[in-house]
Amino acid sequence: MGSWHRERGRSVASARHGIQLNEKHNITVGKYLISPLTRLLENGWYACSVSIRSGSGSGTHDRVLRLTRLFQDHLAAVRYATAEGLQWIGHRHPHAAGAVPVAQ
Repeated sequence: MGSWHRERGRSVASARHGIQLNEKHNITVGKYLISPLTRLLENGWYACSVSIRSGSGSGTHDRVLRLTRLFQDHLAAVRYATAEGLQWIGHRHPHAAGAVPVAQ
């Protein structure tokens, strides 16, 4: 999917692979940071993944789930990836208690 590297303590995909990490869509829920990732495919559809990060420093754990659904709309892909990340940690909705958008 893409070549991943660390930049200032966060996962970032290599730009040459067209993967977008838009920090305005990140959500913090308790100890987790949910970060949806999208990629525009050659056919015009969007693929998505979600990063689920916990911990800090040398104890940071980042799990990236590659999702198989494709979307014609970028925002729909972001919303789906976010919902899947929230479901993975046991939350149902981004506006649930304890879920807050990450400040810029």
